[in-house]
Amino acid sequence: MVRGLGLHKVSIAKGDHVLLSVDHTVASGEVLTVMGPSGVGKSTLLAFITGTLAPDFTATGTVWLDGQEITYAPPHKRRVGILFQDDLLFPHLSVGANLAFGLQPGGTTSERLAKVDEALEEVGLAGFADRDPATLSGGQKARVALMRMLLSEPCALLLDEPFSRLDAALRAQVRDMVFDRARARALPVLMVTHDADDAQAAGGVIITLGA
Repeated sequence: MVRGLGLHKVSIAKGDHVLLSVDHTVASGEVLTVMGPSGVGKSTLLAFITGTLAPDFTATGTVWLDGQEITYAPPHKRRVGILFQDDLLFPHLSVGANLAFGLQPGGTTSERLAKVDEALEEVGLAGFADRDPATLSGGQKARVALMRMLLSEPCALLLDEPFSRLDAALRAQVRDMVFDRARARALPVLMVTHDADDAQAAGGVIITLGA
């Protein structure tokens, strides 16, 4: 079985205008960066991969994950995790409840709580389960959002400029954490960004759109 995220002759258009064409396979543990200014179709590519492409766009080509075609699979069955610019934590839930939301169904309450505690400890937030997300710093929110997504056990990770709202020092710290956790889990990563520093830090192949 071919491990990784495969984009086979993918082309996305709006009307008669072709926005982008990509033909690349991201191996497990590697990062593919798609760079370009706003409006060139970076987020649209992620929407195609997750099965949420808006109807005013058309796409051709296929998406493969670990040897299985997922082009037409329902979004919730694609096993693809995504991080956005905003952390999107649920404000009415505690930090622990936010993480528990990401868990796969099943297991006893104590087993699920243990997974949440392990996730918090992994990112240096042990004891934060009962905290209100509103009391967290930007970096802490980013860590919780990352672990919630990883607890859903995705087979690939998409990054939609998730570091763009962090200041420079925090940006490097969170960026390294995301890439380290993805590599540790052997996840193929596709990041879209307009930031050259993010692209260089990813350390993988860079595709530039609109050049």
